[in-house]
Amino acid sequence: MGEPGPSAELSTAGVGPWPGEWPIGEHWDPELLEHGDSRNVVDRYRYWRMDAIVADLDTRRHPFHVAIENWQHDLNIGSIVRTANAFLATAVHIVGRRRWNRRGAMVTDRYQHVVHHETIEDLAAWAASQSLPLVAVDNVPGSVHVEDQALPERCVLLFGQEGPGLTPEALAAASAVVDIPQFGSTRSINASAAAAIVMHEWIRVHALR
Repeated sequence: MGEPGPSAELSTAGVGPWPGEWPIGEHWDPELLEHGDSRNVVDRYRYWRMDAIVADLDTRRHPFHVAIENWQHDLNIGSIVRTANAFLATAVHIVGRRRWNRRGAMVTDRYQHVVHHETIEDLAAWAASQSLPLVAVDNVPGSVHVEDQALPERCVLLFGQEGPGLTPEALAAASAVVDIPQFGSTRSINASAAAAIVMHEWIRVHALR
């Protein structure tokens, strides 16, 4: 489908206007071709329309989902959405408050499917209808180290909020609970960091073969 021409200048700010004759194809964005593309996208998607990028991503998304409880307007949610985009999750599910802080997402939510569920029960019912087990991530009694628990290829990775972690309702709805081994003095690690570690563990097991 074509890539930016060899004389297009790459920089931290993106690329300038397309040099020379414009390429042909519906996925190209005329405005970006004319004025340049400063978006934070990989080179493959330079000058592409946003909907064309999403459509292309949809052809190769990984079969895991990410779910996040949102009862306290956690600032980590945006960062988790950004990581889910980087690891090409099928979708991100926000449970609880519909509004969430998008700042940490760095506009990656435009390329990532985001779904809202009012309650954990709603999420669990949806997951059951799709035959997707819920895998909760929290360091609670009875949890298993994530590297010792085989993450299903098709699943929903469920994360709680910074501080309180997952609610009892979320833990009860999960078919498995995993944690991340820690060796320091603190009881927990940052929620977005934990999400990145577990998502990468899924990638390591199922995508890096």
